[in-house]
Amino acid sequence: MRPGIATRRRRDGHTRTAMSDPHGPILFFDGVCGLCSLLVDFSLRHDRNGRVRFAPLQGTMAAALLTDADITDLDTVVFADDGVLVRRSSAVVELLRQLGGPWRFLATLLWLVPRPLRDVGYRIVARSRYRIFGRKDTCRVPTLRERERFLD
Repeated sequence: MRPGIATRRRRDGHTRTAMSDPHGPILFFDGVCGLCSLLVDFSLRHDRNGRVRFAPLQGTMAAALLTDADITDLDTVVFADDGVLVRRSSAVVELLRQLGGPWRFLATLLWLVPRPLRDVGYRIVARSRYRIFGRKDTCRVPTLRERERFLD
């Protein structure tokens, strides 16, 4: 746990931090993962309000806001919104909910699937993501237009 950030584990397995983020919702992703880069690209295209921000798990924002386990376990995406951190499949569901439109409906359907079952599917994909989608040498570099949405 990071100094200066009080955390509390909730019954549903999510973590609430005492720190509220002024940037709005943040998706923390593995910056060298091809699948994670596709997820970021998808989010940039479909986030009509431009609310969601992005930060690699290898960056300084992640080091400041997340636990050591989140930073070292690079096969976990983390979604932070208003001090609540969700991981794995719940992070993807929360991201889809934030995108709105038809993606909110898909998020609702996915939320009906019990989290342990969703996380099994998530872990299967996470285990083979580098082999299927590739691994990059460096983190994704945002375009000039995208820069304001990236925190690192």
